[in-house]
Amino acid sequence: MPLDESRAFKPVNIAVLTVSDTRGIENDTSGDLLAERIVAAGHKIAERAILRDDAASIAARLRSWIDDDDIDVVISTGGTGLTGRDVTPEALELVKTKDIPGFGELFRWISFASIGTSTIQSRACAVLAGGTYIFALPGSNGAVKDGWDQILVHQLDSRHRPCNFVELMPRLREV
Repeated sequence: MPLDESRAFKPVNIAVLTVSDTRGIENDTSGDLLAERIVAAGHKIAERAILRDDAASIAARLRSWIDDDDIDVVISTGGTGLTGRDVTPEALELVKTKDIPGFGELFRWISFASIGTSTIQSRACAVLAGGTYIFALPGSNGAVKDGWDQILVHQLDSRHRPCNFVELMPRLREV
């Protein structure tokens, strides 16, 4: 889809959350990859954190970011699989206002080209929580590339046509 170059680019403030029992700051390759792509696209990293696979802790961090007027978007990586420790979607359930089902559907469709039917094991998802978008990507570098390069870089660009998430931001808290 085309960019409307006559429109101004509006950078958004994005918090990056890595969910993992095995990653730390020294080996968080998917979080690093995501942060690099966010900055390269012209956006700002508002905060970054790494949390263990614990739904209550994840939800608590998400709530603090949702309440922070300086954070527009949260993108997480990890915790979206099928094992007992994968609880990122459950944490999103604890904070959400609305689901954004098309994100997970589109992610799996795109991912199918890379990993075939293995994409069925992904529970990538997105929600709106208050006025904050939250996107949960799987923890692999390939999943981050698929999710950012083929979906989020476009939807978080205010110039993307025919529509984008950024232009909705002023109206997200309407009742």
